[in-house]
Amino acid sequence: MQRLLRQVFASVILITACHAVLAQAPKTVFLEELTWTELRDQIQAGKSTIIIPIGGTEQSGPDVALGKHNVRVKILSQRIAEGLGDALVAPVIAYVPEGGYAPPTSHMRFPGTITVSDDVFQKTLVAAANSFKVHGFKNVVFLGDHGGYLNDVRQVVAQLNKSWSGSPARAMMPPEYYDASSDGYAKLLRQRGFRDDEIGTHAGLADTSLQLAVAPQMVRQDRLRNAPKLGLADGVYGGDPRRSTAELGQLGIDAIISRTVAALKKDTAAR
Repeated sequence: MQRLLRQVFASVILITACHAVLAQAPKTVFLEELTWTELRDQIQAGKSTIIIPIGGTEQSGPDVALGKHNVRVKILSQRIAEGLGDALVAPVIAYVPEGGYAPPTSHMRFPGTITVSDDVFQKTLVAAANSFKVHGFKNVVFLGDHGGYLNDVRQVVAQLNKSWSGSPARAMMPPEYYDASSDGYAKLLRQRGFRDDEIGTHAGLADTSLQLAVAPQMVRQDRLRNAPKLGLADGVYGGDPRRSTAELGQLGIDAIISRTVAALKKDTAAR
């Protein structure tokens, strides 16, 4: 009888310890918030997709913080990963091609922008993707929040898929992500009566509204509402952000998430 009680007691202790360990594992899709053993267990349990968010540290006019793309792509990647169910999110790549620095060109003409060469950028993406392949991820998804380097990402995806031929791993860059945030979002705004010279292509109404929807603390709203119309010299390209709102931005955010999740589910299911 005593032996039976000891066995029961030992089993209870073991079960309690297991529950305690499981309770410590955070409910997160962010790889950097997991331990290596938690990550290993999640991969073994079916997490087969890793999203590599690509942002950029650049000026976005005088009223939007320099880390706009980094914060936005992290939040969107989180929601996309949650929508997929089998995905985790890698750390954001914040150092991307933004122009030259001798002499300064493009966004590098404004303080705070950081640039790297196309070669360095591509090699960083290749190294990150190969790292995740080694650890057992089968779908490596690049989500680029900035249009300036998308050709670089396309080249990397083609290079990786060529080198991974014959393996179960594949690199992907769903065009729906950027299309929904640019041309697709602009179309939604036009349907609501906004003109192209207000929507803009960088730091205008579209760009600023998206940021208000995900990270309003990064927009200097008081100054934005009371400022005169800004232009190229201010870092605002072809638009006017003064009527930007979080409600308008949410239209774009919802479209980006839903279209990207649907595209990735279709692509992975077809494999």
